[in-house]
Amino acid sequence: MTGTRGPSARGRRAPYGGCLMRGRTTIPDDPYAIALLRGGARAAVTVAVLGLHLRGAVEAGRPGTMRTCGPAAGAPLPPLARAVHAALYRAAGLRQLPERRGVREALGELRAELATAGLLRKVLPGPTVRARRALRDLRGGHPLPGHRSGLSVDDKLLLVALHGDRALTALAPRFTREAGLTGQGGSTDREPPGSWGGGGGFGCGAV
Repeated sequence: MTGTRGPSARGRRAPYGGCLMRGRTTIPDDPYAIALLRGGARAAVTVAVLGLHLRGAVEAGRPGTMRTCGPAAGAPLPPLARAVHAALYRAAGLRQLPERRGVREALGELRAELATAGLLRKVLPGPTVRARRALRDLRGGHPLPGHRSGLSVDDKLLLVALHGDRALTALAPRFTREAGLTGQGGSTDREPPGSWGGGGGFGCGAV
């Protein structure tokens, strides 16, 4: 993975102006969208939380919770990350965070864009066949590396978007454990039913 750029986690996300292509399938060049397609709302929020942590803006709070600890370094935040950052002015765990109003609205906008792009079903919500094929191809092209040295923030977000809990525990073990991102507190691999549908820097310490 070293030397390979993942999708940019910086700046506002244009509605799929850029796509990753594998054969005849395309998928948005956006780790939040990739995570939502793979695992639903909780997976997308987890990628946003990790990106904020890596940019010095979120830290673990009381056991199993997260909170903001300052502004995010670098370029302006994408919509979902911005909503998560605002929502964490009050500490929350991964189960509660997707239900906070601003985060719920940002997730709804992302779902609507994915549905319009033909990647998310509106009936029986979940990724379409085309989206599942693209995710499978992306995972094959971006396996988990044997180490985390040399990986950019973008690389890490793409890997977590694609591989979920395994990538979290490999790339940010301390933060993952203290913030409750896996185990009883939450998981990006066991998404609650309906999560795809409508409804709703290391500045804070080493990972």
